Amino acid sequence: MAIIDLKSGELSDHLVKAAAALKDGYVIVAPLENSYALVADAFFHDAVRAMHVLRGDELGISAQVVISSSTAVDGIARDVTEPARALMAKFWPGLLSLNLKPQRGLNWDLGDGQQLDSFSVRVPSADFIQKLAKAHGPLAVASAARAGKSPITDPNDLTFTELEVAAIFSVGSITQGPATTVIAGDRDPARIMRVGAISADQITAIAPD
Repeated sequence: MAIIDLKSGELSDHLVKAAAALKDGYVIVAPLENSYALVADAFFHDAVRAMHVLRGDELGISAQVVISSSTAVDGIARDVTEPARALMAKFWPGLLSLNLKPQRGLNWDLGDGQQLDSFSVRVPSADFIQKLAKAHGPLAVASAARAGKSPITDPNDLTFTELEVAAIFSVGSITQGPATTVIAGDRDPARIMRVGAISADQITAIAPD
């Protein structure tokens, strides 16, 4: 299995390798802001399923979606409110996760069998995965740790085999920080579901309701 050091070589070459693996239906490992994540093409059902199997997720668990910018959200979400758009404009890229309603007819299964009529999406500030989403399209992501375990911040703690992931894209050890703040934007009014890196006061300053 390839372990690719993102701190050396050309970023464009690394992005080509990662996008090719995703297009072929493989799962890769890449760094987010605070830990390593499993990454798959959001529309490749078998790859997303494999990602859940690697984590040991229970049935019905839905992966998060990563996109490259807020302009990409309308292609995958419907009924996006103005307060939600204001939060995107302020906190994306960054540690804000929004639960939104998917566009009808999307050919994806993030793990819930399209039963939830809701999915979590964000634009990360982690450079490699943000650029990968721009080059490839929406990505399904989940922690590289087993379900219920602490996030993995050291690539040496990753134990996947070459039969499980196509490549590990490494930036070395990552400093673990606060989790994302989660907003339920699929309801009116929206609700703060979890306070993390972004405080409730910061949220209500942009979206008072």
